[in-house]
Amino acid sequence: MTDADAPAPMRSMLWRLAPVIYGPTVLFALGEGAVIPLLPIFASRLGADVPTAALVASALVVGQLCGNIPAGWAVARIGERVTMAFGGGIAMAGVAGLALAPNLAVLTASVFVIGFCAAVFGLARHSFMTTRVPVAFRARALSLLGGTFRLGMFVGPFIAAALLAVFGDEHATVWFFGVCLIATVLLVLLGPDPEADVAGPAATAASPAARGDSRVAEDTGEPVTGAIPTQERVGVFRTMWRFRGVLSRLGLAAASLSAVRSARQVVLPLWGVSIGLDAQTIALVVGISGAIDFALFYASGQVMDRFGRLWAALPAMILMGAGFLALSVTHDLPQSAMWFAMFAAVLGVGNGLSSGILLTLGADVAPQEDPAPFLGSWRTLTDAGGAVAPLLVSALAAAFSLALATGAMGVIGLVGAAAFVRWVPRFVPRAR
Repeated sequence: MTDADAPAPMRSMLWRLAPVIYGPTVLFALGEGAVIPLLPIFASRLGADVPTAALVASALVVGQLCGNIPAGWAVARIGERVTMAFGGGIAMAGVAGLALAPNLAVLTASVFVIGFCAAVFGLARHSFMTTRVPVAFRARALSLLGGTFRLGMFVGPFIAAALLAVFGDEHATVWFFGVCLIATVLLVLLGPDPEADVAGPAATAASPAARGDSRVAEDTGEPVTGAIPTQERVGVFRTMWRFRGVLSRLGLAAASLSAVRSARQVVLPLWGVSIGLDAQTIALVVGISGAIDFALFYASGQVMDRFGRLWAALPAMILMGAGFLALSVTHDLPQSAMWFAMFAAVLGVGNGLSSGILLTLGADVAPQEDPAPFLGSWRTLTDAGGAVAPLLVSALAAAFSLALATGAMGVIGLVGAAAFVRWVPRFVPRAR
């Protein structure tokens, strides 16, 4: 497909995906983004001290880690659309737990359930797009998916602030999340049938029979004797073992990208506090960095579709790795605030250029007939990278200094860039 004829079919497919993929993603992220900043407050209301409140908030990430592999099993058996609906429906139980929790144990369990369901919902939509969206504009479609999620997480805290100003009660954000989940499930269940609207020619062309897969019998109308060949369904753990090569190489490179992204969210506020900036200035710098990040999400997909996956992954990792390393030596400089703002912007550019990369690479290397079990392992690896990074930053900052912790994340970024150079051409060839 050439650049001249790409936009029309792409726009048509994106519009068909909006009611069942992009719309539910924005709604889920809006509700989640409104609630996440207030989780420590909910914990403190039930008597938690600061470390305990942090532990309660971390249950969200633990839930996401635990949810990916079961989600792969569920999608492989009941399909993406039903799994998304189940994920949104069960998340409502977690929201009810947040609103009515009588103690910290119930609150923590509710946060865990929400994280678990977020993983289920995310993997189901990832699997759907992996099997239905044509490779020619897969990266742009998945970058837009990443952008819709970022939009929700970016706007959600502002909605929370508005709700607090109007109602004066933190639980208003919880009920807002509940309304978003109800709308999400209704869109998934009542929206246009994605199998009928999206699969069409793309799914037919991608089917095993169309590729000449001898394991699928052609229906000729003649009587059949003996066993009918069918496509073998491979379990989650057998899939992990079968694809251990790509998971241990390209998967770890992807985990390093997730780690650097996650570290950015921790390092920037801590760095601002460490150099003596006030909360308003820190929020402004971090907000500008986030705005740059969000503004570039679609550019990443354009680059990946036109020039290859490496041309987005490599600049993103080099920018973030070098940005962390450079920031680490500016702590005691006279213009430390200026350097902080500048490198926060650099990190925002790098993160923006990486939008959709993890989704796209996962879709590229997943088995197209049954991607969900593989994607469960892939997303577990990337989520683990994002979960470990803040712990690593905290440990290094406590044992040594924040500057050393920041520099260490820069080294991880550059090592990850080298890993992408080594493994992307092997597992994701330029001409597909």
